[in-house]
Amino acid sequence: MTKVKICGLMKEENVKTAVESGADAIGFVFAKSKREVSIERAQQLAKHIPMGILKIGVFVDAPIETILQAYKEVPLDFVQLHGHETNEEIQKIGVPTIKACSIKNQEDIERALTYETDYLLLDAPGIQFAGGSGQTFDWGLLDHPKLKERKVILAGGLNPSNVVNAVEIAEPYMVDVSSGVENNGQKDNHLITSFIDAVKKGVS
Repeated sequence: MTKVKICGLMKEENVKTAVESGADAIGFVFAKSKREVSIERAQQLAKHIPMGILKIGVFVDAPIETILQAYKEVPLDFVQLHGHETNEEIQKIGVPTIKACSIKNQEDIERALTYETDYLLLDAPGIQFAGGSGQTFDWGLLDHPKLKERKVILAGGLNPSNVVNAVEIAEPYMVDVSSGVENNGQKDNHLITSFIDAVKKGVS
């Protein structure tokens, strides 16, 4: 079954709702964003996340020292990289990684496949920040034989009403949502639950 990551959480109540509703991963944003949290804040929120649910930190061109500090202190299970990291730089980090790639066409898919990471996160191109645009891309691009061999996280413009269709077309290992479970820029507990139910139960 497709797994679910709820990203950009900043409040205990939203973390608890995601956990209780069956989320498989929780994302904390450490990059410049309206959803940015400090290491200390993420540490507090992580106390509400039981073992077995992944804690993922989102970074954009952060120094390795900052990434490793967050990884150790929160603690995190994976670091998600949205910057200009080369494959060699990613390997030097030395902890489990997710490389986020913006997808517009088949060439972007081929480029994403060159990264040697635990997961590939395929997202629509960012507008103001790296990723998190709330826009979708052509999910049919994921119909690539080499992608079938990788753990793919699908992101970009997903919400409770379109995620079932996205899963049917793209067949990702995991789906990732942030703005799609927000109301007026704030996480909405009802939308979080609805999104997870849509993926897990196939209802929208």
